[in-house]
Amino acid sequence: MALQGIEVDKTRPSNGRTDMNNMRRWSLLTATAVFSLGLGAGAQAQQGGMTFFLTSVGPGNGADLGGLAGADRYCQQLAEAVGAGRRTWHAYLSAQALDGQAAVNARDRIGQGPWQNAKGVVIAQDLDQLHGDNNLNKDTALTERGDVVNGRGDTPNRHDILTGSQPDGIAFAGAEDRTCGNWTMSGADGAAMVGHHDRQGLRDDAASKSWNSSHPTRGGCSQEALRGTGGDGLFYCFASD
Repeated sequence: MALQGIEVDKTRPSNGRTDMNNMRRWSLLTATAVFSLGLGAGAQAQQGGMTFFLTSVGPGNGADLGGLAGADRYCQQLAEAVGAGRRTWHAYLSAQALDGQAAVNARDRIGQGPWQNAKGVVIAQDLDQLHGDNNLNKDTALTERGDVVNGRGDTPNRHDILTGSQPDGIAFAGAEDRTCGNWTMSGADGAAMVGHHDRQGLRDDAASKSWNSSHPTRGGCSQEALRGTGGDGLFYCFASD
């Protein structure tokens, strides 16, 4: 009979010392398994209370996220994979007025707060704090798995986060593209506004330190273009309920 990797040989005579050693080894394996299950349950419970995360990876097609609806579905899928799918998740992305469609503001899509990451750390209590003096930085803008995302100084740098938004979370007006065609483009044309999740840039100014409105991408909307300016097609996801 095999007990968690321990083979008991019935052809050998039993003695007190052998039986005691087997019992100790069995107890140790059982305790280790219970401890591991406890850690997993604790992590799942924390992520169950998560209301904000930065995508661990993008869909992989540059800034073509399938529009706002596609980006929302992606947020929901990532959340469901870590046990946080009971909430309604929306991507923090704005859409510009285009082809007769009204503009959509990122700040109007994400509920009222408060929002906390996978470790239970609150990044903002409400919309005013989120777009003001918030607690969003490299150490707190964690992925759905609770991991830190590479920033400036890391290889590769992935700190450019797609938002298409102005600092107050409002969509850009005018014809100049700041959303890669409302998140439907992945070629050499178009551009998207990005923020820096690590609050660092080339200069010591407000734009470089902005989490949601640092600079537009360059060279188009492809995955290669996004990586060329220090991004990877990542975006923020917020529980809106």
